[in-house]
Amino acid sequence: MTNITIDTTAELDPRDAVLGTVNLTRRFGGVTAVDEVNLVVEPGELHAIIGPNGAGKTTLFNLITHVLAPSEGSVWLEGRDITDFQQERRPHLGLARSFQSNQLFNDLTVIENVRVVAQTTRTGTFRLDLFRDGEQLCEDSALSILERVNIDNIREEKARNLSHGDQRRLGIAMALATEPNVLLLDEPTSGMGPNETQATADLIASLQSELDLTVLLIEHDMSIVLSMSDRISVLNQGAIIATGSPAEIRGNEDVQNAYLGGMKEEL
Repeated sequence: MTNITIDTTAELDPRDAVLGTVNLTRRFGGVTAVDEVNLVVEPGELHAIIGPNGAGKTTLFNLITHVLAPSEGSVWLEGRDITDFQQERRPHLGLARSFQSNQLFNDLTVIENVRVVAQTTRTGTFRLDLFRDGEQLCEDSALSILERVNIDNIREEKARNLSHGDQRRLGIAMALATEPNVLLLDEPTSGMGPNETQATADLIASLQSELDLTVLLIEHDMSIVLSMSDRISVLNQGAIIATGSPAEIRGNEDVQNAYLGGMKEEL
């Protein structure tokens, strides 16, 4: 597939970007899920990845975070080739992620979920038993993060008992506990109603501003994408077909065709 690049603002080589990929490819047998993706994420921007279902968006995130190893290509973080670095090492380099499906310690409380991540980041040791034994590592840090994402009032609630929206916010809090420079958010508003969706969008915007984060976002809600993003990359059949500002993406006919007309009214 031929890439159609309409962005004129990103002259940076992916290898020099805060986060970049060079010809990143993943094959599953005869199926190419991610096809030679060259992505440049610039410092401090909110860069959205959009595309129809099955376009390869989450697979791309899995490659960037090494949940999956690439078939070809490389991943670069702040000028460093991290392609071969294992998944658990990447948060220590400043790269964190929240998942499309909530990945929580369901039998721990909200604050314990955040504390265990903060402890692992700061000490390099993952031990749930420390908390069961009453250890209070990283308590202040965890509470500060919960206040920032507006769930400190439920800090003693078990994760399994939370509403869907609060579980999503807890996932973001756990990602923040790794003290990231680059935050990957995989459909953070998935399954939310309009009010929760807007509240989550406002939260992401405030976190980006207050913490000086670079954010790479997968999101289906086009009103959120178009209002929040600095730049947008469109993925279709595993390949980037366009990258540009929200205005450029809104008016791009190739993007509309990739959605088989499904985005035309939204755009």
